Amino acid sequence: MDGEDLLRMKPREIKRLHLIYQALEGKISQKQAAEVAGLSPRQMRRLMKRVEAEGDRGIVHRRRGQPSNRRIADKTKEKVLALFEKHYPDYGPTLASEKLGERHRIQIHPETLRLWLRQARLPYKQRKAKPHRQWRPRRGCFGEMVQLDGSHHDWLEGRGPKLVLMGYIDDATSKHGRGTFL
Repeated sequence: MDGEDLLRMKPREIKRLHLIYQALEGKISQKQAAEVAGLSPRQMRRLMKRVEAEGDRGIVHRRRGQPSNRRIADKTKEKVLALFEKHYPDYGPTLASEKLGERHRIQIHPETLRLWLRQARLPYKQRKAKPHRQWRPRRGCFGEMVQLDGSHHDWLEGRGPKLVLMGYIDDATSKHGRGTFL
């Protein structure tokens, strides 16, 4: 097999192709197919014409597999990587992209630089991973550790002084209590 027989499609394209064949066979109308596919009737007609002319390949976008028109030139990429290796090997991608803009007038997004560095297998400074927070074991004896919290509020709704509702819980037994203070 030379690869011409294979056609890669996204699930959305497979669904559209099925709808197009149903519309071509007259099982559903073009308008119904367009509504189900989420397209305008005009776009559905266009796709149906392409499928009739090109077969299943007509449903696939023609620019698939081609490089983007917005890609950054290979010369610029090589220059950025060379500058990074020479001047900024101990910088992270974010700071390096800022310095490339300031000192060399090359504007590059930090994520693009990070991707290029990974592709070129160039090491770069990364943030240190924060240690995972471990659960503290409960205390062994009642009263060894008590946690308190207070809520300042006008509990009496203006009919008396403002009070603080205090709540506490014992760590060892999970017994709790409340108290009110002036």
